[in-house]
Amino acid sequence: MRDILLIALYAFLGAAATGLAGAGVLRLIRRRSLTVSLAVVAAVAVCAMLAGTLAVAEAMFLSAHDLSVVTTVAAMAAVVSLATALLLGRWVVARSRELARAARSFGDGGAFAAPDGPATAELESLSRELAATSARLAASRERERALESSRRELVAWISHDLRTPLAGLRAMAEALEDGVAADPDRYLRQIRTEVERLNDMVGDLFELSRIHAGSLALTRSRISLYDLVGDALAGADPLAKELGVRLVGERIEPVPVEVDGKEMSRVLGNLLVNAIRRTPADGTVAIAAERSPEGVVLSVSDSCGGIPEEDLPRVFDTGWRGTHARTPPAGAGLGLAIVRGIVEAHEGRAAVRNIPGGCRFEVTLPAAKA
Repeated sequence: MRDILLIALYAFLGAAATGLAGAGVLRLIRRRSLTVSLAVVAAVAVCAMLAGTLAVAEAMFLSAHDLSVVTTVAAMAAVVSLATALLLGRWVVARSRELARAARSFGDGGAFAAPDGPATAELESLSRELAATSARLAASRERERALESSRRELVAWISHDLRTPLAGLRAMAEALEDGVAADPDRYLRQIRTEVERLNDMVGDLFELSRIHAGSLALTRSRISLYDLVGDALAGADPLAKELGVRLVGERIEPVPVEVDGKEMSRVLGNLLVNAIRRTPADGTVAIAAERSPEGVVLSVSDSCGGIPEEDLPRVFDTGWRGTHARTPPAGAGLGLAIVRGIVEAHEGRAAVRNIPGGCRFEVTLPAAKA
């Protein structure tokens, strides 16, 4: 038993010395190729075995013949191990280089395509991650292009919408200044109307900029949908009467929600005003509020005749109006974009779909916690 322990001790000391030397070499060449590192690892394994064998042989006073046999066997093992390590290293490095070349493609705006052929589990996992990253980058680029296009359209449309009332204001101001206005009071009322419209437009732009910047601060409180819808109906009723549109509330359940009352009133107000302006005289605009498996659903239905299917995905885009006519009743095309921004800030979602004779806008909000 004592001899076995001594053999184990000598073998361990010889192998440990070789292992420490190998660790030092690996540290020195840690920035070199993987092939070199694998060759060092193989060499360390064989040398550790040889060192342990030589230490035991020295302690046991083996004959020169026996020692040469052991050394020859260890040398052959070293040759085979080094050759295998070099082949493995070259294969892994080649696969890594193919992966690097494929990764450059999506960095330049292309799509990532994993190289063909077998790979280690780690390289295969890396390839999948690169493919997922490529897909996310492509989606991000598409969103950025759409946002940039939307911004350019917004700037063009807002410039047009600002130029028209400003030109009218200047003309009316000059007429009043020169004393050629036949009805000064009518001019003053019109000036006030245009100023209010410009003020509303600037307010919408400010709200939209806060939404896009992520700085829309919400002050949530527990509110009943019944009260929220009632206030919205009262605010939109004068416009509905002016345009001859029937405004009704149906299925208004007194469901509590935790929302920012001011912002959600703006959401309902924008939806109602949009529906009333798009509905012809003697048409009906209906608002409903009820529970659903996904939370609470607020819906506004109108009689506008429906929205073309190809336009439905763009309804909530900034500046969308659904018409090429840039007339004042069409608004600046910001109301529905503000609706979506506020609803998403409440962790909800806004959607639209066609119904017989018109369309329905739906706002889904999380139900209040009990």
